[in-house]
Amino acid sequence: MSTFRVLIVDDSELARAGIRMILESDPAFEIVAEGSNCEEALALSELWMPDLILMDIQMPGIDGLETTRRLKEKFPYVKVVMVTVSDDIAHLFDALKKGAQGYLLKNLKPEAWHEYLKAIAVDEAPMTRELAFRILKEFSPMGADDAQSDRLTCREREILGLVAKGMSNKEISSKLDISEHTVKNHLKNILQKLQLENRVQLARYAYEKSWLVKG
Repeated sequence: MSTFRVLIVDDSELARAGIRMILESDPAFEIVAEGSNCEEALALSELWMPDLILMDIQMPGIDGLETTRRLKEKFPYVKVVMVTVSDDIAHLFDALKKGAQGYLLKNLKPEAWHEYLKAIAVDEAPMTRELAFRILKEFSPMGADDAQSDRLTCREREILGLVAKGMSNKEISSKLDISEHTVKNHLKNILQKLQLENRVQLARYAYEKSWLVKG
C-alpha cells in the first residue's frame, strides 16, 4: 500500500492535533512535519518534500491562500488541500486559483478525509457536475489551443467528457469496459497533450469544447 507524506499547516495547535489524530488512524498517511505559518510551510516543504499539504485558510499574517500560491510556485509537484470550517464557495474558487487541488471541511468524518485525500494524492478526486459548472463560469479562459486538442483521440475525448461529468476513474472504467489502469494512462496522455495539470482544469476544458458526454 502506498504511503503519503503529509505536512500540516495551521496556526492552531489544537487544530493540528485534531488533524493529526484523524490521519494517524490510517496507515496510508505519514505526518512528516507541522507548521503554523507561511514561512514554516515553505521551509518544511523544502526540508521534507511532502506529497500532501493540509493548509488552513485563516492564518494571521500571510493566510493559507497566499501561502498556497507561494508553495505551488516553488514546489509545483505538491498537492495542497485547504482545511477549513467554512463552506463559502468563494474560498473554494480562491483556493483553486492559487493552485490548491482540494478543499476539506473540518467537520467531516475521518473516513471521508481518508478517502478524499487518497484520491487527491493519486489525481483521482472526482468533482460534482454542479461544481464543474461553477468553476467553468468563475475561471478565466485557459491553456490548451485547438492545435493541442486536435491531438486527442476519440477515446481520449470521450474520457475527458466523463471527467467533466464528475466521474471517478473507477466509474469511467466501468462505463467504458476498460481497466482503471487504462483510464489512468489515458488521463496522463490527455494532461500531457493539453499541457494541463489536474482534473479541475480537464473538466473546465471539456466544457469549453462542449465534450460533455451525455447519459
